[in-house]
Amino acid sequence: MNKERTAQLVNELFVSNLQDSLNFYTKLGFVTERADDHFAVLSRGDALLFLDQRAIENRPVYANMNIRVLVDDVAPYWQMAQANSYPVHQTLGDRYYGMRDFTISDPDGFGIRFAMFI
Repeated sequence: MNKERTAQLVNELFVSNLQDSLNFYTKLGFVTERADDHFAVLSRGDALLFLDQRAIENRPVYANMNIRVLVDDVAPYWQMAQANSYPVHQTLGDRYYGMRDFTISDPDGFGIRFAMFI
């Protein structure tokens, strides 16, 4: 099997509105590699994120997971999150595990944690 295929661990999020999700993620530095009416492939460096628009009954308000995005400096992302009034689940701060981070919600309630090593 092709090593490129076996080396992937890709997060795929089932989203309720693909365009809302694309707007959210591209503002935060993700690049749209490919998109159609119901599916998109986003990238950030070497990492991929798949967005799949699906109707899901009883979608939770806050998903029981988050995706960590490692950056060199979290401050600009925190400022962007504040400027766009994104829902905050954990405010910006230094953590015991050696990172400075914060967590916001995407349009479907998935947690997006921006983090840097301190």
